[in-house]
Amino acid sequence: MLEQFFEFIINHWQLSSVWLILFFLLIKTEGARGGAAVSPSQMTQMINNENAKVIDIRSKDEFRAGHLPNALHIPAKDVLKRINELESFKDTPVILICKTGTTAGASGAILAKAGFNKLHKLRGGILEWQGSNLPLVKD
Repeated sequence: MLEQFFEFIINHWQLSSVWLILFFLLIKTEGARGGAAVSPSQMTQMINNENAKVIDIRSKDEFRAGHLPNALHIPAKDVLKRINELESFKDTPVILICKTGTTAGASGAILAKAGFNKLHKLRGGILEWQGSNLPLVKD
């Protein structure tokens, strides 16, 4: 089976190259969807120097278990319904936080369509924040 796969790639190298390029372009565009990824240290600088607004899109239970100080909690499933609460932040840096950094892009895409132009997402999510030994507060 694997032998046939490599034989196909060799015999159809042009087609294989096109598919490979399309695959990497897809990964790149999906990765950029919903804002640029920032590290915990970059996020801290943005909060301190640019008054960035942090929006935690995790579930209610996850948020209560520990969240960033002054983070606004809007679960991912409610972002579109509650977008009016965020109108005042359209020209402010907004940082979206999820658990692992993988689901913030979808919420970011919703906000981007609504005119938010300074969107970011925490690379690695709250798990990366905790892994960097940075503070969380509990409700």
